[in-house]
Amino acid sequence: MKLEDIKKLHQKKYRQALGHYLVEGEHLVLELQKAAARQPELNAAELYVTGAYEHWPSPLRTHQVNERQMAQLADTHTPQGILAVVPMPDKSVEPAPKPCQKAIYLHEIQDPGNLGTILRTLAWFGGFRCLLSPGSVDPYNPKVVRASMGAIFHVPIETEVPLDTLNSRYRSVACLDLDGDKLTAESFSRHDCYLFGNEARGVPPEALAQLGATPYTIPGKGEIESLNLASAVNMCAYELARGS
Repeated sequence: MKLEDIKKLHQKKYRQALGHYLVEGEHLVLELQKAAARQPELNAAELYVTGAYEHWPSPLRTHQVNERQMAQLADTHTPQGILAVVPMPDKSVEPAPKPCQKAIYLHEIQDPGNLGTILRTLAWFGGFRCLLSPGSVDPYNPKVVRASMGAIFHVPIETEVPLDTLNSRYRSVACLDLDGDKLTAESFSRHDCYLFGNEARGVPPEALAQLGATPYTIPGKGEIESLNLASAVNMCAYELARGS
């Protein structure tokens, strides 16, 4: 890929048009290389390095650039000097859900850090796929990729999934609500899909009513009204993993 095109990958419209995204820094490149050993399609990624990394061991095709070029390619203010251009998953061959795999549906999530943290949690526990509604932050946004700490390579992700399609895909949907049963209820782990709303607005009540989502709550004793979205997903994922 031309350097001029790589620079454009900072923007979602060009990531979609060119079918690639950026992975930056030693840790993420190492995670990419480990994932490529199990996912052959990732071997099409290409590495760009400065002279400081010219001897970096990698099975990926590698190109050397100067410091000025790296500064233009990288998304961070002080790049380490190593990044990869990675092909986005082919939506036409989206792997089917595995048996017992739970779906985490995120409705109009906006914060890149939240999504990256959620992906990291889902990768840690395993057995999850992540569904994103239209209007959600792009999971291949560089900030999401960095926050995921490599989880982006290990969690199946579907984008642009309409909220009103969940009933046709899943037998039962659960959501969080202050008036629901406790998260520790035995029934919590019996659902197929777990719905979480936008950081500020949640999920429209009329949409929840249409879905017939079963409400659950995370009991708390403090004075604040709500939890951070990523924290709520983390607790639910832990509870599901504990009960499996």
